[in-house]
Amino acid sequence: MRPDTPAENVDHNAEAARLERTAGLYPEDAEHLLVQAAAHLELSGDRPSATALYDRLLSSPEPLENPHLVRALKAANLWEYGHEAEARAIIDGVRATSPRDPAAWVIVAEALESHDELEAAHETFTEGARLFLADVSEPPYATHPLLFGRHRVRRMLGVAHDDWDMLADTLHSSPVSLDELHDPKRVWSLGSDNPAELAAEISRLRAELGTFREALSRPFPVAVLHWPADELTELLTAYPSLSSEYPSHEEHLATIEASLRELSASGTPNLGIVTGTVPSYEAFAASEATSPADTNLLPQYATTLAARGRAVAWPPQRGAGCWCGSGNLYTECHGSV
Repeated sequence: MRPDTPAENVDHNAEAARLERTAGLYPEDAEHLLVQAAAHLELSGDRPSATALYDRLLSSPEPLENPHLVRALKAANLWEYGHEAEARAIIDGVRATSPRDPAAWVIVAEALESHDELEAAHETFTEGARLFLADVSEPPYATHPLLFGRHRVRRMLGVAHDDWDMLADTLHSSPVSLDELHDPKRVWSLGSDNPAELAAEISRLRAELGTFREALSRPFPVAVLHWPADELTELLTAYPSLSSEYPSHEEHLATIEASLRELSASGTPNLGIVTGTVPSYEAFAASEATSPADTNLLPQYATTLAARGRAVAWPPQRGAGCWCGSGNLYTECHGSV
């Protein structure tokens, strides 16, 4: 669940420094960029500096989009260089808050798993799965690592398959089954002198690597641009020609939901919503050497925001607030249409 940071042919310290500089230029993207920078520092072996970046984010006066994920990443990093007690305390705190982000659950569960706390890892994966998957007919893509991780830990514990394990099997797309990938005896094959056993293990590793690459190569979400009411008012005041695109804020919100439902019905995966601001949009227009009044710029702006990691998955998780910012549950707001 670490950010996409290729390990080969990368100067991780230099890349971390570049991302920090970029965060200074784009403060609205600082959280995403600094998390990426911290991941590079971890890969370089400079774990104290990575912790400093996580602390910088957590102490920021600006509210974070995903503070639970940042805390989870900090805990996993701390444990790797000897700060077990602090890491455990943070993990307990993350679990107690029941974050609505599957990634935070996966990070803390994998931290426990990597330190042979298999029972605690199993409990954590299960808590997360119960939070997101109860009464859900189709598990969202973001929840798949919860099911896969839970399957892996249960396999190591020698626990019999249950319904969620069978669901994980059906979601797994690799030609090598999860049972085989998660077989505890695999590690013995790596020290075998039997060529057949080694060849079989190489095949399994290739399949596992293929699944990992597929996850990393997933395209940016097909992102639909959302303007909050005050931002849309400011936008149309400055660029009235855009009123043809946005007759009213209510119609704008209805169009977003309708467009996403239509895309979903057509089989388009990985849908998301990005929220625009006028200063950000104007800066983007300047970087493209064009006018913000150009309607062709709007989808390009949405794609750029998605590429920066600003997209929020649609539809929202069960029990989550509506994407429109009304404060109501999605199922009681635009999800009820």
